[in-house]
Order: sequence, then structure tokens, then C-alpha cells
Amino acid sequence: MKDYGSWLAMQQLLDSALPIGGFSHSFGLETLVQEGQITTSKQLLAFADTMLKQSWAPGDAMVIKAVYRDAESGQWDRVWAVEKQVHMQRISSETRSGMEKMGKRLLQLAAAMHPQLDLSALKDAVQSGKSAATHPLVYSVICYRLGAPIEQAVQGYLYSCIVTCINSALRLISMGQTEGQAIIAKLIPEAMMAWRLIEALEPEDAWTNMPLAELGMIRHETLYSRLFMS
Repeated sequence: MKDYGSWLAMQQLLDSALPIGGFSHSFGLETLVQEGQITTSKQLLAFADTMLKQSWAPGDAMVIKAVYRDAESGQWDRVWAVEKQVHMQRISSETRSGMEKMGKRLLQLAAAMHPQLDLSALKDAVQSGKSAATHPLVYSVICYRLGAPIEQAVQGYLYSCIVTCINSALRLISMGQTEGQAIIAKLIPEAMMAWRLIEALEPEDAWTNMPLAELGMIRHETLYSRLFMS
């Protein structure tokens, strides 16, 4: 693993303007807003904080842990197995599709952004059907190849989840940019805490516990009007 200016390179991966389609997905938030479950910034803060500790960290972040545990020894099959385990816990087909679309787009971008990185194992797995190329997997392989420490990679991913959620909310509820940035600032230390909660767990221990959010994701496709794809 070589360090190609990993911290600065990671900033590009975390940029909300990165064209991987994250702005097109609310991952169930749109449903919860339309149904009146989330209408205020206080409720949004509570929702994002709970998603952080009950879904994004114990779920998606476990894929990152699998990459950092097994890539060095070339045990990629263990990585693909964890990705599948986490991905199948996404009940909504829209959400699964969204995570795959974002991941595949990021994999395409990576070839242009970082042609020096060896992503052959991931590309081969996608071509053979062993991997779905979900966003957390592609992101983590890039971070690993860049030489970013695992803690940095996990916290960066959790931060991107927070920002995506808040940016979606800005288009859905009555809330200004300043208020949105204040919520993100409040959640940053919670992201670090979420990493501590899962730091000692094995990737196979992945779990999620957000039934309200999952129901929102499932019902999204039946909404009368939609801004987002999921």
C-alpha cells in the first residue's frame, strides 16, 4: 500500500459534488418527510444521528473493515462475502439499486482520477458477478489503495453519509443552508463516536436496526410525486 497524498485524495472522494449520483437519492428520507415523520431540523438531527449509529456504522462501515482486514493477504472472497451480507440487509430494491449505481459510477471515475491504483481484483469481481460494486466497497478499496488509515476511511465515509442526508433534507423541508451546516457540525463528533462503537467488531458482525427508515425506503417507489430516485 502506497501513500499517494491519501488525505487530500480522500477529500475528493468525500466532495458532495463528486458526480456519482448521490444527490439523486434520499434513501427513504423523502418518504418520511412526505408522511410527516420528519418535518423539523430537530427531527432531522435525531434521524441522522440514529442512522449513523444504527445503520451506516454497523452496516456499511463493516465493508470498509473487511477490505482493510483482507486485502493485504489477498482474501478478496471474504470481502465479497461481507459486501453481500451488508447489501442483502437493504430491504428496499430501490436502495440496493442506488448503492450499486453510485458504486459503479465511482469505479468508473477512479480509473480517470487515480490510474496508478490497482483496482483489478475489484473489477474482475464485478465482471464475474462476485461483487455488486456497492458504494461502500468501491470507496473503501480506493481508500485502501491510496494508503489512507482505516479510521480515516471509516470516518470519511460516515461524514459523506451525513452530508448526503442533510443535503437531501435541504430540498425537502423548510431549512436554510446555515441550519444544515450546523447540523452537520453537531454530527461530526457523533461520527467519531460511531467508529469507536464498531472498532472492535469483526466485519461479519454487521447489522442494521432502522425499521422506520427501511419502511420509508420500501414505500418510496409508491409516492405520488418524487424528487429523488430512492
